[in-house]
Amino acid sequence: MNEFLELSAEEETVLIGQVLKPQGLNGELKVYPLTDDPRRFLALGEVRLRGAGTETEVLPVRQARISGGGKMVYLTLAGIDSPETAAQYRGFEVRVPRAQAAPLAPGRWYYYELEGMDVFDGGVWLGKLERILETGANDVYIVRGEAGEICVPALKTVVRRVDVPGRRMDVDLPPGLR
Repeated sequence: MNEFLELSAEEETVLIGQVLKPQGLNGELKVYPLTDDPRRFLALGEVRLRGAGTETEVLPVRQARISGGGKMVYLTLAGIDSPETAAQYRGFEVRVPRAQAAPLAPGRWYYYELEGMDVFDGGVWLGKLERILETGANDVYIVRGEAGEICVPALKTVVRRVDVPGRRMDVDLPPGLR
């Protein structure tokens, strides 16, 4: 899993977690991390919460802690100081400015960098990468073009080249996928 999911065009924020529920009596939020390294929450200075057609202003992080070997994160945010207030944010996304996105290793990309790319197989345009599915074994890129929808496995043997600035991906589809 990458720290990902999407880039908000309006705010240029990156999704890093999802609020599951309130925790305790002081407005703490239990958050499911959507990032390769949940420890990044420990260094956050501020976040935005988005959901139910609403996005909060920037909320300073008062405290962050990790539990269960990184499986859960608990955030205490300024302005959220009761279980009732925290409950209003159940299901909301936890987002950070794009500039605070964690750097990725070479050969890894944020989903928002890939979505919308033109995808080619042997120089033939297949379509645009519309969305990315996480399957457990490997991601699958959903590409839509003139021939309809194609599911491209995100494997090194299939994805040959990714040019983020050029908005182009070159693939070598196995027989039967084209």
